[in-house]
Amino acid sequence: MNETMRNQKNKRRFTDGILNILTYASSAICVLLLLSIFIFIFSKGSGMLGMKLLTGDYWAKNYMTSIQEKNNHPSTYKSPEDASDDMYWSERWGVGFVDARNENNEAIVLVEAIDDASPFAHLKDESRQNKPSISAESGYLLENLSYQTTQGTTRLAGNIVSQDAKTVARLLDQDAVSINKIYFKTPGGGIRGSLLTTLYLIIISLLIALPLGIGAAIYLHEYAAKNKITSGIRSAIEMLTGVPSIIFGLMGVAVLFPLTKLAGADTTNVLLGSLTMAIILLPIIIRSCEEALAIVPQTLRDASLSLGANQSQTIFKIVLPCAVPGILSGVLLSIGRVIGESAALIYTMGTYVNDSPTLLSQGTSLAVHIYNIMSSEQPNFELACAISIVILVFVFMLNLLVKLMSRRFNKAWY
Repeated sequence: MNETMRNQKNKRRFTDGILNILTYASSAICVLLLLSIFIFIFSKGSGMLGMKLLTGDYWAKNYMTSIQEKNNHPSTYKSPEDASDDMYWSERWGVGFVDARNENNEAIVLVEAIDDASPFAHLKDESRQNKPSISAESGYLLENLSYQTTQGTTRLAGNIVSQDAKTVARLLDQDAVSINKIYFKTPGGGIRGSLLTTLYLIIISLLIALPLGIGAAIYLHEYAAKNKITSGIRSAIEMLTGVPSIIFGLMGVAVLFPLTKLAGADTTNVLLGSLTMAIILLPIIIRSCEEALAIVPQTLRDASLSLGANQSQTIFKIVLPCAVPGILSGVLLSIGRVIGESAALIYTMGTYVNDSPTLLSQGTSLAVHIYNIMSSEQPNFELACAISIVILVFVFMLNLLVKLMSRRFNKAWY
């Protein structure tokens, strides 16, 4: 008997050990996978992070300029004291250049610094009729610079002739007696337009879906009778959470586009994407709010009713405030869904990266922006990873804010 019990005990220990090993191994694999994803994203995209990425335009702007005649002559300009070691300074023209790489890993020359009195700070925009005065700025790409030499010949410098920053600065100091034309390009690659579009989507979709979702959840949990009709409604809501978002996108184009057309839209637009996202968010908000209402103790309802409050007063003054932490969790899930959605928005908003989006124009959210740059002929992994970092940081900060608000509400009520 003792031998049998001992064998059973050893067998149980062996089984428990195998299960523990499998549990630890599964956890370790999950952690390693997540860490590898984070390491890949941050190693690829961290170098592009900065205010220029967040506030800059995606599309580069072209400037064909010339120097005003009264300033079109060399002088002597001191190099800035805070100049970087890799900058090459033209003492006669007061401008510094650096070597860089574009998204295609091609060598380019960028403007790094300009003296306030430099001719490069007093340019005329030849692409406009009135030729307004502009100034070259740090980060501009020097595509083409045409200058006059001491022998009276015209030569070129810049990216168009595959010269590096040192060569451009040297040629300006040794050969250039006047500048004919300068072709600049802004760096581009910013995500300001996509950030604005994402904010539009979040605000408008929540303004529509949140009141409707909370109202529906209150009705289903507090007012609706427990019968087959109510169960059928809940089943339909749960089924909608599993419907592929691309189907919602097709529905948005077919059903909701005429509504935005009445508002003046003539193509897919941000408002259409927001309306579609509001419908996608409704099942999520309804289910999360109903679960938040369900965990409110029944004793609070009974106590409120026993003190003379009616059902509406009990719901909106007692039950709903106690359910705020759960509702905030539903809001967090909804915002995360908006930020991460792409399929439905490709149909309803398009894939054109708009640097100045409006409600009735096309635009891209951050997720669609990633899809756009990765589906091109030359995918830009660095920019895609940088946008992914922005999304991760945004979701993390939002999650932290929701937790702080939930803790504050819990302290106030319990």
